Amino acid sequence: MAVYTKISKKDISYINEKFQIEKIINFKGIKQGIENTNYLLRSKNEKFILTIFEKRVSQREIPFFMKLMDQLNNLKINCPKPQKSKNGSYLIKIKNKSACIVSFLRGKDKKSLTLRNCHDIGKMIAEMHLCSKKINLFRKNSMSIKYLNPLLNSIKFKSKKFATIEKFLKVNFKNIKTNWPKKLPSGIIHGDLFIDNIFFKNNKLSGMIDFYFAANDYFMYEIAICINALCFDKKSSQFKLNKKKVKNLIKGYESIKKISIKEKKFLNVLCRGAAMRYFLTRLYDYTNTPKTALIKIKDPREYYQKLIIHNNLKRYKDYLV
Repeated sequence: MAVYTKISKKDISYINEKFQIEKIINFKGIKQGIENTNYLLRSKNEKFILTIFEKRVSQREIPFFMKLMDQLNNLKINCPKPQKSKNGSYLIKIKNKSACIVSFLRGKDKKSLTLRNCHDIGKMIAEMHLCSKKINLFRKNSMSIKYLNPLLNSIKFKSKKFATIEKFLKVNFKNIKTNWPKKLPSGIIHGDLFIDNIFFKNNKLSGMIDFYFAANDYFMYEIAICINALCFDKKSSQFKLNKKKVKNLIKGYESIKKISIKEKKFLNVLCRGAAMRYFLTRLYDYTNTPKTALIKIKDPREYYQKLIIHNNLKRYKDYLV
């Protein structure tokens, strides 16, 4: 989430006209994240999130996200519910961009996760994966490793001091693509389950938000993304894999849905691929985000470190205590 597009009271009046919800009386931009513009909207008794879709989201794919969140709600998965306008549409136009309003998920994100939190998140992911089999929707994962060549080629390494990084990226990218699994159990995944997309209330998991990278992909790739995003501890600018967190994440997942031996065999390359995906997107944003954007740029060096750590691991059991 971020603020690229500025809105005014006039836009809020337009929203009040379009939706049959309690009248919005104030709004505030949400700074966290990097993909879309988001605002917290408040009425007298309720809260909503306004999302204005920005550069990376294809207009033709937005209905997928809306239908997915709506159907997940119907299947009792805790996530924001898209609101329909008076004419029955999920989407409106604000500043000539597509926008939606979703319900406000109670709770808030945590600064750090306990082992119990990791176990509960694993359960939540598995429950979503099982539910996805009941949802007749499909979206190609545009951020899958096999589609990242254009992103890699678009990154401008501006001086010779980046030559080592450029070589490291290209060698690793080629190796990951070569060893990427051909066929694993798959379905709809969240695809971007970072700590700020997971909410807790009274230290109890209350749900997940930000489904705008959701797509059809390997279920084990979701676990690899979560290991990268949730199972590293940072000390003095250095990241270290917390294998107890990995173990609890997987234990929670397997309490709902079993992981096959074949899936476990490919965990390392999937973790490397997930680290590469975030390394590339952060490098791109680091060099291309407008200075005028109200946004916190995330440091790409985090995923450089994580990719090196994955490169020094090989087997599934290397990730466990």
